[in-house]
Amino acid sequence: MKKFINNVDNLLVESLSGFASAHSDLVTLHLEPTYLTRKNASKSTPKNKVAIISGGGSGHEPLHAGYIGFGMLDAACPGHVFTSPTPDQMLTAAEAVHADMGVLFIVKNYAGDVMNFEMAAEMLPFENATVLTSDDCAVINSTYTTGRRGVAGTMIIEKCVGSLAETGANLAACKALGDKVNQRTASIGVALTSCTVPAAGRPTFDIADTEIEMGVGIHGEPGRRRETMREADAIVNDCVDAILADFKARNIHLNSEALLLINGFGATPLMELYLIYNTAAKLFHNHGVKISRSLVGNYVTALDMAGTSITLCLLDDEIKQHWDSPVHTAALRWGM
Repeated sequence: MKKFINNVDNLLVESLSGFASAHSDLVTLHLEPTYLTRKNASKSTPKNKVAIISGGGSGHEPLHAGYIGFGMLDAACPGHVFTSPTPDQMLTAAEAVHADMGVLFIVKNYAGDVMNFEMAAEMLPFENATVLTSDDCAVINSTYTTGRRGVAGTMIIEKCVGSLAETGANLAACKALGDKVNQRTASIGVALTSCTVPAAGRPTFDIADTEIEMGVGIHGEPGRRRETMREADAIVNDCVDAILADFKARNIHLNSEALLLINGFGATPLMELYLIYNTAAKLFHNHGVKISRSLVGNYVTALDMAGTSITLCLLDDEIKQHWDSPVHTAALRWGM
């Protein structure tokens, strides 16, 4: 294993310290317990705003810390690599950014994340709610979840809910929008290589140069099936078919505009991601889906995995308004 690491035990703190230093105008890092907030959160958070908090295992950067800022998150709780943060991180973060209108947790559907956020929510002395993200249509149940996994669609939910919170909307409205975006979003990923967790020092799974993992999770969990490597168009076609079949199975009609997110897992060049976008957009168009919003790049990664995920979010006027609204974070910014 060759990585830029001093000591595996100090990797997370050193990385977060670098992130907080590089974006000192946006975020503040807190240690013992570890969490990040908007810069001067107690002074800058309006008293008429729901606090939006997310978190999860590290290794998915820029998720979640990269989305702290105006129009998105108020705080993020990073666990160790692919490991859930602890309830005390969530409690302390919530207390730091709570602004008298309650706290909304955005939680990816993994057993550890769900359990720890639930424990924190039960101990909070003020109103709170949770949006559970479950956009991965590749696997219905796995070792890590009690249903569909939360993957790249989590970022879209954070953007839309964060925007609504900025308007002064109440906790129930923010949760309702988050649940709606989650319901109207589907993702599927494909891996060309495994990722290497630094503490393990070896790839999470073995895969031959001639193979791909269709439906892989963002921690390297197995997908739908192991396949032989094919041309990109054939792989993308299968991904698009899976997303369309998922919406059909859930009786969600496709007669609306859509946001298409082509997300890299960390080691796939933009050249290849844009090729994937080109094919996916054409295929969705052929099925009557109008792609009116798009995003291509590394937004929810899996360390050094080579691969991609395709996410389709069906837009309505409300979702489109909050996707388009101004945002200013380390990893996502427009309209400011």
